[in-house]
Amino acid sequence: MIELGAYHYYFVSFALFLTGLYVMIDDPNLIKKIVGLNLTQIAVYLMLVIIGYVDGASPPIIGFGEPYANPLVHVLVLTAIVVGVALTAMALALAIRLYVEFETLNVNEIEAAIAADDTTGGSKDD
Repeated sequence: MIELGAYHYYFVSFALFLTGLYVMIDDPNLIKKIVGLNLTQIAVYLMLVIIGYVDGASPPIIGFGEPYANPLVHVLVLTAIVVGVALTAMALALAIRLYVEFETLNVNEIEAAIAADDTTGGSKDD
């Protein structure tokens, strides 16, 4: 039998990234685009954790011995998770504002409404 080790996690990370990228590019719905963005973020987190993995490593505390795991990668992932949550909250807030303004979450319809508003020279409030 083939010994994969931790390599199958690379494939999972790559598949998550491609799935998120496909959803962001293909679907005109803003909520689905935000979900695709979250999938790509999760793929990057997984890849960083895989890179920082050391087989048989101990925590980086004096007295535990060698080899030890470098905590920098995990700190970067935790920071990226916090930034990702903030980015998701901001994107959802913008999606809500767009829905209130245009009564749709379809990007194509929003672009058409903006283009129609630009040709008339007015706004909704006039």
